[in-house]
Amino acid sequence: MEHNPNSSRTDRKLIERNRRNQMKALYSKLNSLIPHHNSRESTSLPDQLGEAANYIKRLQTNLERMKERKDSLLGVERSTNTSRSSGPRSPQIQIQEMGSSLVIGLIAGSNSQFIFNETIRFLHEEGAEIVNASFSVVDDNVFHTIHLTKFLA
Repeated sequence: MEHNPNSSRTDRKLIERNRRNQMKALYSKLNSLIPHHNSRESTSLPDQLGEAANYIKRLQTNLERMKERKDSLLGVERSTNTSRSSGPRSPQIQIQEMGSSLVIGLIAGSNSQFIFNETIRFLHEEGAEIVNASFSVVDDNVFHTIHLTKFLA
């Protein structure tokens, strides 16, 4: 069986051309996902890749900043590593009616004293008479219990 050297060379050229076309299509797709200030200017491929990398880094930074802002609004302190404590991510609130009084159960992380303070402030502003407030700590969770008389409407 004879082997034609021109045939294998042609096959390699075709494979390389297909690879280049595929890479060109992928670069173009990546470039289309990045916002451009001036789309009339054509940028070189290394500049496009650098722009894409910078854009992705900015998105990651913005995402992390938004997560930190969300956690600060919820009163949760983020740890520097990716693992979380076993406590709830968001405060949990339960309200039970007991005759003419209400019992509010608030479960929050040990770093979220803000939630308890805001709950007390809100209840006071709404005219509730707080009869008793207590708490207990288990691991990283704080269990608050607030007994109050019903609001006067």
